[in-house]
Amino acid sequence: IDWSIHYHQHAVNKMMLPLSISCMLLCICICSTTHQVSGFINSQSSITTSSSSSSYHHRHLYPSSSTSTSLSYAIVYPEDDNPSNEPIDPIPLDLAEDATREVTKMMLWAEAMGVQRGTGCTLSPETNDIHKDVHVIAKEDLPNGSPVLYVPEELILSSNKAMVEFRYSEDMMEEFLLAENMQLAEGMIYNLQKESEIRYFYLMLKILKEVEKGKDSVWFHWLDSLPRFYSNAVSMSPFCLLCLPPLMKKLAQEERENVNCLVSSINMVPFLSDAIKDHPREIVQWAYQVAYTRSIITEDGDLRIIPVGDYFNHGSEYTEIDYSFDEEGNYYSYTSYDVPAGSSLRVCYADPKNPSFLLTRYGFLDKACPASFCKIMPDDVNEEMVELGYSYDRMLFFATGEVADEVWDVILYSNLGLLGDVEDQQALMNAHRQGDSDTKAMLHEKHYEATSTTLMEHIDMFIEELDKLIEKANTVGSERTYVANEHPRLPLIIEHNRFVRDTFLNVRNRYFADSDSKNWIEATRVTIMECNEEECAQAECLQDMEGNYECEGGLGVDENGTERATSKEIIASY
Repeated sequence: IDWSIHYHQHAVNKMMLPLSISCMLLCICICSTTHQVSGFINSQSSITTSSSSSSYHHRHLYPSSSTSTSLSYAIVYPEDDNPSNEPIDPIPLDLAEDATREVTKMMLWAEAMGVQRGTGCTLSPETNDIHKDVHVIAKEDLPNGSPVLYVPEELILSSNKAMVEFRYSEDMMEEFLLAENMQLAEGMIYNLQKESEIRYFYLMLKILKEVEKGKDSVWFHWLDSLPRFYSNAVSMSPFCLLCLPPLMKKLAQEERENVNCLVSSINMVPFLSDAIKDHPREIVQWAYQVAYTRSIITEDGDLRIIPVGDYFNHGSEYTEIDYSFDEEGNYYSYTSYDVPAGSSLRVCYADPKNPSFLLTRYGFLDKACPASFCKIMPDDVNEEMVELGYSYDRMLFFATGEVADEVWDVILYSNLGLLGDVEDQQALMNAHRQGDSDTKAMLHEKHYEATSTTLMEHIDMFIEELDKLIEKANTVGSERTYVANEHPRLPLIIEHNRFVRDTFLNVRNRYFADSDSKNWIEATRVTIMECNEEECAQAECLQDMEGNYECEGGLGVDENGTERATSKEIIASY
């Protein structure tokens, strides 16, 4: 374990600046300087420092002397006087899934704390929100290179800084005890072979410590603006997990193992209160969601969460935002091309060719994904198969119906191994290593019948498996209230399975449309639940290859010939 990370400590002069924001009194101790970045909306940098033995070590934009410093921040609300002396919730941040997201207050806080926003962008929607998406959009045409966001280094949460904060103390004895306990906590993570999650662990600790501080935390308003409802693997019910295809189930299990490991390690942390440790599933799991879904990885391996910068949505085929950090760690983002007004401003969260991972980790389905893993998962993947290209990001089925060369190569290699044809198997490897495309093409043509049959059988089997999973999920699909309360992520899982199914169908239709095997192009019978505000009724429908329906039953039409149903949902397909 590397315990050698060090940071310089600086201090800044103190002064008080009262700000009036709406109906609340905002009291902030601030630096006596303003850092204005060209092209951004002017704002006053409002960061306070104070001495503390467990200070958050960092570099200030305007360092002066060399004493221990830390951020401190407080908001005083007139209604917070609590004259009745009623018990106060030890965790003042409401983490209920239906809690209001205070996005407006967060933006006012961000401006007061030195965040600068380009004039041509805004958050949409800017109103308080619960489950709806809140993201950055262009409110006017933005030329390439337009400034979008500046965030000072002091506001950025970082795993590197958290390691320093929680591993070291100015008091020698206190540091010894702190280091001893933190090594025990890290040891639990290493024992479970989750050492790759150490940085996420420290970022979680930083979030939990700030949650514990409540309204005294510098980041309270940012924390209070974040989503509480997630649809990723960690949030899924046991029944939801039963409806996942193999790869996604494997990814989901890995995510849930990670959170279980980190939740267990939290109990060894000495500086967190019992209020945090007594509610690990509600509080620690939420901190896990924030750390894993809102952080970015820098070139040096540091995990950073950029307040406000974490509101950019994900883009697959292209992204509107480029970002960078200067030498002092300040964050800048600019447009990457000419962006029309009304466009979402996006960054790339992860490999856009893996929609299953995006749903498992981040909790959304990106239908713009250009490709998807082909779901071929051999029991034994050897080094030569990896050399041919076996990996989740190269073994691809494209939305156009095309199949990546790596898929054909790996299937051919596997078939030759099963047949004991060592000569052609090694000829394939030699041709691959030498870049001999003619020899590879000859081998593929020679064995095409067997290779294509293997691929077609895999596609048919996987489509059949997806249909069974969709049917399983739809066993509770007609009970809308039950689904909303017990399995609110289930509709998204069904949508994911159908999306993957469509990709596989596109491949089959492109290569095997004339095959005598099971014809997936034929019309499919489906059961649809039709509902309006007063009632629901089932309709039995036939869906043709263009997606058109011929139905019997349901709610029918009114006397004017208008459909009575205001919503329709497929609850079973056959």
